[in-house]
Amino acid sequence: MKHIKKLVISFAITAMSFSTFANDNANKSNESSYTIYLVRHAEKQIIEGEKNPELTQCGIKRAEQLASTLENVKLTNVYSTNYKRTMATAKPTAKQKQLTIKNYNPRELTTIAKQLINEKRNALVVGHSNTTPQLTQLISKQDVKELTELEYQELYQVQIIGNKRILTRFKQPLECQ
Repeated sequence: MKHIKKLVISFAITAMSFSTFANDNANKSNESSYTIYLVRHAEKQIIEGEKNPELTQCGIKRAEQLASTLENVKLTNVYSTNYKRTMATAKPTAKQKQLTIKNYNPRELTTIAKQLINEKRNALVVGHSNTTPQLTQLISKQDVKELTELEYQELYQVQIIGNKRILTRFKQPLECQ
């Protein structure tokens, strides 16, 4: 089982590295090219009445895994909503890239989608189960299935090369009991 998990992680890293290579080649042809990664926050603590919970130990591991997965990706920006769980998910990647986390309003998805597209820079965006698929859909211009409250493994990659948008979905292999 460990061998399969290592293989999945290796595949994901290779695929993401390929996207960076594709971006470099597109830039050489004077075509605007950048990649936006979108992920829902990692596993959160379930505390009755708590509207802004911290991550669980599994969630902390998933956030660290995300940073590891994106290690070879040249990110310029890291965005997160202003909640403990999203900030904690974004923090390991931002720290690794020596970037400040920029906050966005999850109620203004059209605004952040336009901003990300206009900036034309590689970015990570951490959101929620009910906003990440919607934002991915706005950016990619493709249908994106809603996430359930228990789905934490989805990592969306939207490559924008000129007017072309390529959406790739990855599954983070970490499974917690």
